Amino acid sequence: MNETEIRKEYARWVEATKANKDINAELVAIKDDYAKIEDAFYTELAFGTGGLRGVLGAGTNRMNVYTVAKASQGLASYVVNHYKEGDRRIAISFDSRINSDLFARTAAEVFAANGIEVYIYKQLMPTPCVSYATRELKCSAGVMVTASHNPSKYNGYKVYGADGCQITSDAAKEIQDRINKTDVFKDVKQGNFDEGMKKGTIKYIPESIITSFIETIKKLSMLNGEKIDKNVAIVYSPLNGTGLVPVTRVLKETGFTNVTVVKEQEMPDGHFPTCPFPNPEIKEAMQLGMDYAKRLNADMLLATDPDCDRVGIAVKDDKGEYRLMTGNEVGLLLVDYICSRLIASKKMPVNPTVIKTIVSTDLADAIAESYGAKTISVLTGFKYIGEQIAILEKGGHPESYLIGFEESYGYLTGTHARDKDAVNAAFLICEMFAYYKTHNKSLIERLNELYAKFGYNLNITHSYTFEGSAGLAKMKAVTTGFAKGVDVIGGVKVNKMLDYNKGIDGLPKSDVIKFLMDGSCSVVVRPSGTEPKLKTYVSVRAKNVEEASKIEAKIAADLQTKVDEFAK
Repeated sequence: MNETEIRKEYARWVEATKANKDINAELVAIKDDYAKIEDAFYTELAFGTGGLRGVLGAGTNRMNVYTVAKASQGLASYVVNHYKEGDRRIAISFDSRINSDLFARTAAEVFAANGIEVYIYKQLMPTPCVSYATRELKCSAGVMVTASHNPSKYNGYKVYGADGCQITSDAAKEIQDRINKTDVFKDVKQGNFDEGMKKGTIKYIPESIITSFIETIKKLSMLNGEKIDKNVAIVYSPLNGTGLVPVTRVLKETGFTNVTVVKEQEMPDGHFPTCPFPNPEIKEAMQLGMDYAKRLNADMLLATDPDCDRVGIAVKDDKGEYRLMTGNEVGLLLVDYICSRLIASKKMPVNPTVIKTIVSTDLADAIAESYGAKTISVLTGFKYIGEQIAILEKGGHPESYLIGFEESYGYLTGTHARDKDAVNAAFLICEMFAYYKTHNKSLIERLNELYAKFGYNLNITHSYTFEGSAGLAKMKAVTTGFAKGVDVIGGVKVNKMLDYNKGIDGLPKSDVIKFLMDGSCSVVVRPSGTEPKLKTYVSVRAKNVEEASKIEAKIAADLQTKVDEFAK
């Protein structure tokens, strides 16, 4: 949009939002600041396979009741077009973020006004719970209002298909086309939430669904009747999100009763006052929990992100210090634990399968292979793992699926959901920890055994932020620069470049580049699908952590130089 078009749309919003005092006041406040007007209106939030995600505020490029209503109208039109009357149902959940409950109610009002039966959780619930409910209630779609682990100024709107998996690219495109044809102020059908409840067009998801979800997760235990000491001292933080009730309930009902919750991060709070970046991948978000663990001399720290689909942990090392474990490390340990337990109990299924993303550690392939399991690598995004689970189900062998994981702290060991599930993962991690402790072994000791057998592997992610329209152009320039190819990164020779935009290994085309380098090193470059960031994933194989760290530092420094050069 040019300046004339932007100012015209801004003026239209000022006039049309007079009934919404908050939105209108925000618009009026920027009337003399074109830079802010441009940032709020230069584009519309794009609806992709992850739905919507953006900064809260007024404008077409912001998350607000109007953009949520418009997206919901597009989804409603899609459902009406693809499902016959009587089969049109949508499940909704929401997290603790600012306006999440309001956006969830807004979506429900739009769906109901379009003749779609709505099931909504009465209270905030994790992302995997909407995937589960969508399947259990035989819904046409599901919606989760969340921005996952983003800072508090963000919110988002994730959409799931009838199979409980995030929507396909084709579905997202059709929904986006329908959104594009919808005028935000003229074409949206919207009723009243309370009236919808009275009429029965909007219903609360019954408590039985929540209980069923918990019971399903409890059945994912790998103990097979073996008794272990579950009196491990656990510190848990829901990071002011949705995990408190389901995570503590699962742990309590499975015998993990020695759990202390981080008080400051216990209750839902979309401002995240003690962790501005509520992401268990980030040390600062885990710091308060680690302080608790040190003070209480706990065995382990556990933390889930706001929508409880990611989980991070910290455990004691041999010096008694708490060490944060990476998503890759936990993924390796879970692959090994699950496979070893299935072998021990003689319950390893036919064609056992581990699924991971292309940016996750390749060491998982070797570990899985040692147990006779195969590994499938998919594009970044848990939806692609969900799609592979569906393929196994259609083939009549859902039991072949062992675990899906991604380096960004996402895991799923059951087929009850089609997205990563931190309730499931938190339970299994605690069980794994207690199992090894019962056998006088720590998780770090077991990890070191795996490294000794298969080789040390260091995996580190680096992010580069590009805000606004100018930042978007720079990020595109950087990806284009890398796509032209590089010969050396950090002194390590590049042997092959894989451009996933051209389609590789039968995977959908994606804006991802992977460099295969000497010494089994690799670098992946991709734009984030949820934040204005470019991400690089560095993987280094070496004899030990010291050697790997030196190599990684040189690669990281060179990547920064290349990013700066390409962005000019």
